[in-house]
Order: sequence, then C-alpha cells, then structure tokens
Amino acid sequence: MIELTVDNFSAEVLEQESPVLVDWWGETCENCLALMPDVEELYAQYKDSIRFTKFNTSQKKVRRFCIQHKILGLPVISIYQNGEKVDEVAKDDCTKESIEAMIQKYI
Repeated sequence: MIELTVDNFSAEVLEQESPVLVDWWGETCENCLALMPDVEELYAQYKDSIRFTKFNTSQKKVRRFCIQHKILGLPVISIYQNGEKVDEVAKDDCTKESIEAMIQKYI
C-alpha cells in the first residue's frame, strides 16, 4: 500500500488512469484505526485489481489540502479515476462490506 503525502498525491493518485483507492485516516481517529485491518484484508484481496494508497491526515500542514479534497471528517475511503474523485464512503458508512462493494464497481 502506497503512503501518500501532499508531495506525491498528484503522481500516485491524480495522474493514474486506473482506479485508485485512498484511505484517508488519522493517528487519533479510533474508527480509522479499527478499520485498518479490514482495509489491509481488502488490499491483500484486491491489490492486483485496484491501486491502494493511504493518506495520514495527521501529517503537518495538510489541513488545507484535506479541505480541498473535501475530507472534513474521518474515516473516509475514496476512489479516484483519471484525476477525479468518483466515489467514496465516509464515517459510519465505512465498513468492510461497503468498501468492498465500492471496489467491485471499479474493477
């Protein structure tokens, strides 16, 4: 799984033609940490079909960047394709089942 930063986000996500899953998470987000094993399982299952990345929103100086990408609460799992956000599940809807259903639509 690719670790994203503000510096590599464009190359690793926006410049990709194939679908890219972005796991937006934070170090103090208990729901994000609880969801992480499920995301890791989905990565193991689908890594050959969709690009998996994760963005730690606890990095320094990323608040404005997150707002630009409409990440206003956590957890959020987004799918980007051809430089555009095309789908996402957020907060209480972030379950392994809903994430997997979203992945299925883009592979």
